[in-house]
Amino acid sequence: MGHWEIFLLFLIIAFVYSSVGFGGGSSYLAVLAMYSLPYQEIRLTALICNVIVVVGGVYIYIKNKQIDWKKVLPITLVSVPMAYLGAVMKISQETFFLILGITLVIVAILLWIKTETKNIEKLQQDSKSAVFGNSLLGGGIGFLSGLVGIGGGIFLSPLLNLMKWDTPRKIAATSSVFILVNSVSGIFGQLSKLSVDMDYFRILSLCLAVFIGGQIGSRMSLKWNPLIIKRMTAILVLVAGINILMKYW
Repeated sequence: MGHWEIFLLFLIIAFVYSSVGFGGGSSYLAVLAMYSLPYQEIRLTALICNVIVVVGGVYIYIKNKQIDWKKVLPITLVSVPMAYLGAVMKISQETFFLILGITLVIVAILLWIKTETKNIEKLQQDSKSAVFGNSLLGGGIGFLSGLVGIGGGIFLSPLLNLMKWDTPRKIAATSSVFILVNSVSGIFGQLSKLSVDMDYFRILSLCLAVFIGGQIGSRMSLKWNPLIIKRMTAILVLVAGINILMKYW
């Protein structure tokens, strides 16, 4: 596999993201987009790595009963088929990178914004309108997730915090489930149109890297401020997004 530094970068990204409940899909895409790799390989790699990193966190959340399935299901049930639809949609490489660049810029902005997580006075209620709204939100993010190759949690989590959807811990649990199911759905969509240009050894190597990083990160908490981590990641993602837009716009 060429560019062995990608292995180290993926290990670090998985370590950081798993420690705060995410899969790292946006950063995997940001790194891979800097190299001249087949865009189908970029999407598939990011989705598989997402699953490897986030599955352990989902297990822990389920074990500790942190998931409110009545609120999670409306979001995830609609998002799964939409993620598959986005993954199987045929788009040109130029269109993909344009969408990816815009997506990374938006992700960077969401990462930079500091959402208030304390003193939540009013949580979103389980009314019919709330369930319908959650379904629309999940479906929209799910489609974009499958199209680009991310789990979608990086969009979902800050939006749910702004909506005062639930407590921060349950939002993190919901985002982990969302990332897992949408990444799996996106993978199935990608497998339906595999490209002969893919480097499967590279994909497997990066999967190993995120497995190692994810296992370490999920078992220990970072000592520095999570906001600093988010904003450092935001800068990386923003630079990658701008570079892509400058190249393909």
